[in-house]
Amino acid sequence: MSEQFGFNRVNLLGYLELLNLFKKAIKMKTKKWIIAILLMPLLMNCSSESMNSRGDVALVEKYINAVEELDYSTMESLLADEYVGLGPSFTDSINKSQALESWKYNVENLYESIKYTRMQNASVKIESGPNQGNWVSSWSELTIRYKNKASVVIWANTTYKIENDKIVKSFTFYNEADALRQLGYIFIHPNDL
Repeated sequence: MSEQFGFNRVNLLGYLELLNLFKKAIKMKTKKWIIAILLMPLLMNCSSESMNSRGDVALVEKYINAVEELDYSTMESLLADEYVGLGPSFTDSINKSQALESWKYNVENLYESIKYTRMQNASVKIESGPNQGNWVSSWSELTIRYKNKASVVIWANTTYKIENDKIVKSFTFYNEADALRQLGYIFIHPNDL
């Protein structure tokens, strides 16, 4: 009877096998869609973290540009009111108003120019501990030209903590002795005096 309708046993088995393959393909696609839907929040989170990371790096670059341009109002706008700067020495610390006053004093009395070159920036998220949060590490070759025509070139690394599109904390590292040596200072141990 099946032959009457154009089917024979072999065709029917082939058709059923094809139907089974089609069902499997649909199930596979459905599984892929379910997996994709489940992964979307993770992918979106990574994307938003990446966007935050790029925004944090751009903020630090804007701050560094303001330092180079001696643009105090931009510097002030990018530092949080509760800003704390630490370093380069272990006991050095400075707040927002002190940082701005220090830059103004140095520029008016000491520095002719400040230039960051070979700068590299990287962002990282610290997941726990007292320094938990979003950070940008910026290392560069820093050239400072003084009003008396002296200059120093140092490797400087500053790491900035970013919260709410503001710099709330920074750690600055550079070799102070190297900078002073380039300015002509000589270090003598007190026992050798």
